[in-house]
Amino acid sequence: MSREDIMRRLELLRVEHRDLDSAIAALVTAGGGDQMQVARLKKRKLRLRDEIAILEDALVPDIIA
Repeated sequence: MSREDIMRRLELLRVEHRDLDSAIAALVTAGGGDQMQVARLKKRKLRLRDEIAILEDALVPDIIA
C-alpha cells in the first residue's frame, strides 16, 4: 500500500469515526435509544480507532536509535 493510499484510507476512517461519534451522541441524547445499538456503534468506533493507529504507525518510518 503506497503512502497516498494510506493517507486516503486514513481520511475515510477519520470521517467514519466522526460520523459514528455524532450517531452515538444523537442516540444517547434522544433517550430511549437502543442500548445494544449504542454498544455496537461504540465497538465499531474503537475498531476504527485501532485501524487508524495502525495506519498512522505505517506512515512513520522506523528510527533505529
